[in-house]
Amino acid sequence: MDNRFTGVIPPVVTPFTAEGEVDLDSLDKVVEHLIVGGVDGLFALGSSGEVAYLTDSQRDAVIERVVKKAAGRVPVLAGAIDTTAHRVIDQARRAVALGAQAIVATCPFYALNDAEEIKAHFRAIAAAIDVPVFAYDVPVRLGGAKLGRDLLVELGKEGVIAGVKDSSGNDVAFRRLVAANEAAGHPLALLTGHECVVDGMLLLGADGLVPGYGNVDPVRYAEMWRASREGAWEKVRRIQDEICAGFEIVFVPQGRSADATGIGAFKTAMEAIGIIATNEMAFPVKALEGETKDAVLEIVRAQGLI
Repeated sequence: MDNRFTGVIPPVVTPFTAEGEVDLDSLDKVVEHLIVGGVDGLFALGSSGEVAYLTDSQRDAVIERVVKKAAGRVPVLAGAIDTTAHRVIDQARRAVALGAQAIVATCPFYALNDAEEIKAHFRAIAAAIDVPVFAYDVPVRLGGAKLGRDLLVELGKEGVIAGVKDSSGNDVAFRRLVAANEAAGHPLALLTGHECVVDGMLLLGADGLVPGYGNVDPVRYAEMWRASREGAWEKVRRIQDEICAGFEIVFVPQGRSADATGIGAFKTAMEAIGIIATNEMAFPVKALEGETKDAVLEIVRAQGLI
């Protein structure tokens, strides 16, 4: 297992200007906020980075700026999220050339591949680049496609993938993956994206976490990670409860898309804290406003973040 990619590795949000362009100055502030907050790495161009909405040139600009601002203080992982292996490889090679130290890729989507074809997909990506590859298990964005435990461990034992970013929300499957990974000699760094039950995932053996809400409150996640390394599980539970109280921002009723509900709430909080200039979302998703925005800010205020 590559210990460079353990601990708190938040998926970096992509800020936008009021005109809908990527706001690189605000992105600098996000990176600094996260590093000063104690994170162990940065994951650019994940779901919280609204990667699916970005053009290739925008993706390149984000990676280049995150790498530059991080300045070697923490490793940078970059999402190469695309439909099929050849397209992922093209994205991944550009990301590596811009300084990304690991690549995060999903299984194919739109294309309907079976398990053997998915294995070939990851093998081809790994063979094409000279940095570690992480498998991104996120069924909610892939039409329900879930990466199997045995497939992941097999690819880990082969050295094809270095780890898994698990955003399945399936804690039973994650526990089984942890057990199988241990039985195989721990070839994979297993990172949980289930940010309201990180305490439980760390207790059962997760190697780190990739919390979207970490963009808002990285300090508490960093404190929780350190407490878990010390075996201070009562403290871990207390910090998790505090995080969950803040995470209530994503449950403010909106009647909107999933991206607006989660990422929109994060950005609204970050704007109020002063990390980003606007809470604008990638087109065509609308930023939170009015009573919804006010309700989010009431929670943020109660957490002492503003």
